[in-house]
This record gives sequence, C-alpha cells and structure tokens, in this order.
Amino acid sequence: MDIQSLFDVKGKVVLVTGGGRGVGEMIAAGFVANGAKVYISSRDAKACEETASRLTKDGPGQCLALPADLSKYEECLRVVSELDKREKVLHVLVNNSGATWGEELATYPDSAFTKLMTLNVQRVFTLTQKLVPLLSKAKEEGQVGRIINIGSINGVNPPGLETYAYSASKAALHQLSKHLSTRLGPDITVNTLALGPFRSRMMKFTLDNFESVLAESLPMKRIGAPHDVAAACLWLSSKGGEWVTGTVIPIDGGSLVATQAKL
Repeated sequence: MDIQSLFDVKGKVVLVTGGGRGVGEMIAAGFVANGAKVYISSRDAKACEETASRLTKDGPGQCLALPADLSKYEECLRVVSELDKREKVLHVLVNNSGATWGEELATYPDSAFTKLMTLNVQRVFTLTQKLVPLLSKAKEEGQVGRIINIGSINGVNPPGLETYAYSASKAALHQLSKHLSTRLGPDITVNTLALGPFRSRMMKFTLDNFESVLAESLPMKRIGAPHDVAAACLWLSSKGGEWVTGTVIPIDGGSLVATQAKL
C-alpha cells in the first residue's frame, strides 16, 4: 500500500475538455507530468495545439490536441469517434469545458441560459453518454473508469455576482453527476469538483481587480494554484480514489465554510 501505487496514473488514457488553457490546462499538465496520455479538446484550435505541444515537451507523458466546439452535438460525436479510432480504452474523462455570463437581472438575456445550460450541462451528458462504452473497457484491465466533472462553489451557495445561468448550470451539473454515479457503478465512478477561484480566462477580470481582497476572505488566504486542482483529479483517477463516487468535493480554499460563517 505504498503512495506510488495508490496514486499512479502512468499509462492511463485521459480526455480533458477545455484543456487548452486555464483550469483544463492545469489538470492536463498534472496528468502528463505523471506519465498519462492526455487528449485535450477545446474550441480554440491554436491554443489546443500549442498547449499539447508544450506539455508533451515537458513530459514524461504525452498530450494530444483534439480541437472541437463541444457546445455542438455533432462535434461531441466527432470527438468520440476520433477516440474510438485511436484508443482501445478511455480511463478518465474530465468534463471541464464551460462558460459563464454575468449581467443585471433586468437585462439578463434568455440566450445566456440556452448557451450555458447547453455547454455546461447538456453536452457534459452527451459526451459522457457516448463515451461510456470506451470508459467501461477499463474493467477489462481490472480497472475502474473515472468521470470527473468540474463544477463550482457557485453551484452550492448563491454567488454575490449576477451570474444566474452559470450558478444554475453548475448546480444542475452537480445533480447530474450524482444521478450518473448511481447508474454507472461499479464500472465507472462519477465525481464533481466544486472549484473556488482559480486563475483562468473566466476569472480574469475578477482576479485582475480583486484578487487580494478575494484571497483575504478565504481561510487559506490565497486563490487556487494549479497543483490544487491537478492533485484532486489525480487522486480521483488513481487506485486511491477508486471507492469514491457520487460526491461533490469543494476545492476552494475554504470558500464555502467562510460563506457559511458569515450567514
């Protein structure tokens, strides 16, 4: 029961959506650094290719670009088809692609709900549904397939910002993950990470202007670092996380407990 065997992901095949930058890149880098073969998919083909090339160079694992607009059903099917052609098994699916929208209640557009619920929830279901056969093949190797959905603390507690569609979509994603876990066990685990603030394009404006104030409000007095989210994904993808499913795990520096303490 040594640490290396408990948390080993060497040789695993992983798909990280939204892996071209931000949190997805942090997760992909963690897997590659520990010897996994990682496919990253995002709408920005250039960012996807550049990140894949850089992470492969860093090694010792491998990173491959699989650009796609995962808000579109047909693009999800294309990604699944490509993986079917290239791999006999998918060990880990990290559903990280997502979008946000902030606007005052009076002018909040209907289209924001359509866009965010489609990408943040519906297409997570689509990709998961279509990749279950490939994930299930892990059992032929004596392993358990893993699905990790990237949620948010805003799907647990209401946020201060007017991001109505985002918080609703993340709450829906958390519930979807729990529901899927009851159907996919024992062959596949399904868990969600409820993330606090991390440096990403989605958080850029907030952190550029309020990082010190936000960090000071947290028990840990800092925002999330790449290793914080990568380590959680490595745990849930390894032997050490094999008996964990149906959970929503805060990776938030204490954001949720700090919020509760102020209520």
